[in-house]
Amino acid sequence: MKKKKIIVPLTLLLAAAFYFVFFYKNKALKFVPENADAVVLIDVKKLTGQYILSFIAHPSKWTENKTKDKKTISLKDSGIKTPDFLQIFHLKDTKFSEWYCVVELKDPQQFSAYLKSCQFASKGKNIFRKDQIFVKIEGGKGIIGTSDQAFGHINKLLFQSPGKNMLTADEFIDNSLGSISFISGQKIQNFSIELKADEIEIKNTSETGSLASIVADIQNKNRFLEVELDARNVKKYARFFDEKLADSAQIGYLKATANLEQVNDTIISYGYDDNFNEIEKKTFQKIIQPNYVIDLQSAATGRTWEYFQHKRWINAQNQFTAIPFQPNNIERNNSGFVIKSTRKPIVLSPKIKENYIFIRNSPLLISSLSILSPAEKKLLSDIEFIFYGNKAQDYWVKIKAKKGELPLILRW
Repeated sequence: MKKKKIIVPLTLLLAAAFYFVFFYKNKALKFVPENADAVVLIDVKKLTGQYILSFIAHPSKWTENKTKDKKTISLKDSGIKTPDFLQIFHLKDTKFSEWYCVVELKDPQQFSAYLKSCQFASKGKNIFRKDQIFVKIEGGKGIIGTSDQAFGHINKLLFQSPGKNMLTADEFIDNSLGSISFISGQKIQNFSIELKADEIEIKNTSETGSLASIVADIQNKNRFLEVELDARNVKKYARFFDEKLADSAQIGYLKATANLEQVNDTIISYGYDDNFNEIEKKTFQKIIQPNYVIDLQSAATGRTWEYFQHKRWINAQNQFTAIPFQPNNIERNNSGFVIKSTRKPIVLSPKIKENYIFIRNSPLLISSLSILSPAEKKLLSDIEFIFYGNKAQDYWVKIKAKKGELPLILRW
């Protein structure tokens, strides 16, 4: 009888503990500033649960012998408090490449030691840097970003004068592993993030059948790049380069096809011999060059041509210099312009009147990205292709990885 009295409350206690550890979540987003215009949320407990299930389902991972660097402190001993939702944000009027995240610290000194063990270099004033990642320790918080430009501004917004209207996770995420949301005034546009065995999907619709058929068709063509965009999508992506580009250039349609190739590049320099006679020296290096064709359509080709000339994007040889990969040629026709690489011309794929961007991974692409670390190159080499598709108000991004013995969550 006494055992039963002990077992019942013990079972309830264990059930409550299990709930709070794996399911209870603090949904207050206290680390998203009021002037954030984009937010990425990751449900950490859901991610942890998915990892545990995948780990259990793959016994080969259980006995895996990993050689650990004893000088590197593990993440669980880094001094960071594990959040229920990882909150990554972009601030209005900052560069597209600038993203930030704030974490709570159990022990700032332990976190500092962790950064040093990961070879972060101190820049002074509690700011550390490694490659393109910056970290600032601010009291019991750590500010992490792809830049340090907004660290002071974030400190003022979140810690010195925190906003009154705190956001909650329910406004951004609905039972998915994560979400990416775009904020415009009171309007929030949400896209779910799902991690599958060998792919990541970001979307705002469950109806992806027609877009999936585009992927299947493009994969058979074996091209590095395939793009087709209408005026709305052209305007959307042109803003990454210049806020007024799409309106000024009057581009209403874009179609592009490209392949990559390794070529020998000749470098000519001049020197002098022993008699001070000028001599020509030739050296050779291997570089990665795209072969491409781009179709641009405009309802006002005259105005578009004048805009290109005003920007000095067309030289005396009719080369479109806004594209750095030379040589090329730009031709004007009744509906717009065709830009072709002249070294090795390729044929433009047929129009299908859909909106999509397809980028196939290539060893040539990865080898040319010298700014990436070996670890980043290894991660990218696992990707097969990236696809963006848009149909009316539906959007779908698919990052497809190469098939492997382990799912992505155990590989990455």
